Amino acid sequence: MAFNEKKFNKIFNVCILAGMTIMTVILTAFKLVSADTGKLLLLVSAFGSIMGVCSTVASANGKIWTFFFGFFDVAIYAVACFIGAKYGNAILHAVYFVPMQFIGWNQWRKRGNSEENQVKARRFNARQWAFYTLVFLLGSVVSYLILARFDKESADSFIKMAVVLDVIPMMCNILGQFLMSIAYMEQWVFWIGVNIFSILMWLTTYSQTKDSYALIYLVKYSFYLINSLNGLRIWINLSRPEPSKELK
Repeated sequence: MAFNEKKFNKIFNVCILAGMTIMTVILTAFKLVSADTGKLLLLVSAFGSIMGVCSTVASANGKIWTFFFGFFDVAIYAVACFIGAKYGNAILHAVYFVPMQFIGWNQWRKRGNSEENQVKARRFNARQWAFYTLVFLLGSVVSYLILARFDKESADSFIKMAVVLDVIPMMCNILGQFLMSIAYMEQWVFWIGVNIFSILMWLTTYSQTKDSYALIYLVKYSFYLINSLNGLRIWINLSRPEPSKELK
């Protein structure tokens, strides 16, 4: 029996959206009962998480609506990161991701995409791989050196792991968003990195503080990771060169 990709993607998307929504509602309801403070932030974070998973599902399927949902996600996440003392990610989302939602929408429109059509994806060549790898490494080192000087909460050691867990998803986010806006398949390599290190970052936060919103973001990035793996699969197909047509 032949693999029906369209049917699989539809079922997968429904499962991701439904699973994220159900888990968010359950966790939010449970935490609202036990929380004495921070209830408003908890509700807003839950809404942002649902918007975020809608954005990533749309992005994985090459749909321009990713930028509409993404605006709510990144704006709320910037506030949550600031409250959680993740200042690198807070600044990143406020000054970069929020405006990039408008830029991305405009760029995809210029490339002929609409609400119905999938984006025409591209792939790196060897030179581009080398360039973006170098940008990632240099950006990570510079960001770490800057943030480590201002970080007062981490233990005074040679490598501050809390800062590392802040810097790596920050750099992956920057490159992932940029490559998404110009429709490169390799964005998903960086999104997978974002999701893995964000899970580690919020797991560390939750283990130290037991804050309710941290648990919601743990669930959120777990669903993001699953979706990003499917997004990589879809965009590998979207970025395949079209077979040349034989002249008749």
